[in-house]
Parts: sequence; C-alpha cells; structure tokens
Amino acid sequence: MIFPEGTCTNRSGLILFKAGAFIPGLPVQPVTLRYPDKLDTVSWTWRGPGALKILWLTLCQLHNSMEIEYLPVYYPSDEEKDNPTLFASNVRKLMAKALGTPLTDLSFDDREIILSQGPLPIINSSSLLQFNQLLCRLGLRSGMRDTQLEEHVKKARSLEGTRLGLEELAQFLTLPVSDTLTQVYNLFEQSEDGQMDIRHYIVALSTVLRPPKSFETLKLAFEMYENERGEILEEDLAVVMEIMLGVKDVDLSGLFLALGKLDERKITYDELHHLLKNTSHLSLDGFDFKDHPGKGCISRPKSCNGQSHDKDK
Repeated sequence: MIFPEGTCTNRSGLILFKAGAFIPGLPVQPVTLRYPDKLDTVSWTWRGPGALKILWLTLCQLHNSMEIEYLPVYYPSDEEKDNPTLFASNVRKLMAKALGTPLTDLSFDDREIILSQGPLPIINSSSLLQFNQLLCRLGLRSGMRDTQLEEHVKKARSLEGTRLGLEELAQFLTLPVSDTLTQVYNLFEQSEDGQMDIRHYIVALSTVLRPPKSFETLKLAFEMYENERGEILEEDLAVVMEIMLGVKDVDLSGLFLALGKLDERKITYDELHHLLKNTSHLSLDGFDFKDHPGKGCISRPKSCNGQSHDKDK
C-alpha cells in the first residue's frame, strides 16, 4: 500500500503525487478514502491538532464513518511507462474526479521552499514555487542528482553566457518543445532579445532542489560566472541573489563596503562565504533589495531572472 501524496493534508485538494511508485510502469490499483462525518477528526496536518488530540476527538464520537472505493485497475500507456510523472498525474486526475476533489499543483517538497531557513533564506517563494511545479510536470525534479547539476554547470560554463532560445533550451535539457517547457522558458526570458541565460535556470534549479543548502547553490553559481581569478562581478552576483531569494533590485553595496571593495566590485566565493558565515548581521541586512523586510511586505514579479538590471535593458 502506497500513499502517493507523501504526506497528510486537510483533504481540500489532491496535491502532486510523488513519482516513485509509478517508476516501474506497472498497473496500479487506485483506492480512495472518504470520511463523510460532518466533524473532521481524522485529518492530521501540519500546524493542526496533534496526533493524541485527533485520536481523543475521534474516540469521543459515537460513530466514525469511512468509505473505501476501489477504482478500476489503471494500466499505463507506453508514454506513461516512459514518463512516471505523467503516469502519476493521470492517476491523480482519475482519483480526484472520483472524490469530487479539486487538484492543486503544490507538493510535499514545496514545504522546504516555503519554510527555508539559514543565512540566505528564500524571502518570496512565489516564483520559485511556480518554477518547481513546472519542473515536476516536466519530470525534471524526480531523480535529479548533484552529479546532474554539475553536468549542467559544465555545459553552461562552456556557453560563456551565450543566451538560448526555446529550441536550444529543449536541446540543453533533452526535452521536446512543449507548453510546459515554454512556460519555464518564459520565466527567464529577457526583455531585449527574447532569449534566456541558462545560468539563471541552473541557479533556480539548485535553489528549489536544495533550499537549505544556499551556500552550495552559491558555489555552483560562482563556477559558472567566475573569471580566471575566481571572482564574479557585482551585477552577476546580484542576479544570483535575486533568483535565490525570490526578490528584485538587489543592491550589494553593504557587502562590498564590508570587504573594502567599493571601487573594485568583484568578489570570490571564499570572501563571500567567510563574510556571510562569520558576520551574521550581513546575511540579509548586508544588502538591500526592493521591499526588504525592514521596509514592509515582500512583493515579487513572475520572472525569475533578475532582468531589472541595467545590463539586461
């Protein structure tokens, strides 16, 4: 028995199924559960009543109803066998229809993005959540390993900042052009030439795959942007920070002032890592961005690419 959502929900919608159970490409037996009682004492969710309270409330009821429905065995098509994400999505749609429950593109993995912590936490997760959902639809998130990220980095490094069109992005990811891939592409589209910098995609990918490991994402970004002395320009680092934090108009003057490099405006990974690790107040307060927490609520446009910089205009 497998619960493909991978977590407990309040049953107001079916979240994305994890693809693991669908990777073998074998027929599955969908089973739905309903709890028709007016008072819900069964759902156990994060920030909800604890397990003992749920158990106590359930035992206090004279009768607890549960309906179990076995849906027809689902036999995957050849396309679904090759694409576990599509297989999981189609089974989810079938079960949602049987339950009369809406679908939501949120997943258990989104929790890490929303609740990220550390010296460089995600400030506004909206665009990164959208990006993560598109990755799930394309099957790019499931099974992604650090070694694959490193391969992306090597390929991006060889491009030396050359921007890609939609078809070139499809070739880079070895995917066919599709509506979903077009949506990913549009998240990073540049206003001037209509093309995207693949390095922006890789930084966003690393951010959503490992939200707590912001320094690893920074290191990866430096590998793509750095010169022969291991330095990257302020404007490039600002774009990286915008993507990682989900903000815009990042100003790194505070960091360069702390380093005494206001004139040079270049920084190495070791310098940045040491500064953020050993000077805690510089983690977020050392640089400014639009709608900084100290100024009010965070707002974020749909784009993930830091295109507000002068060099992209």
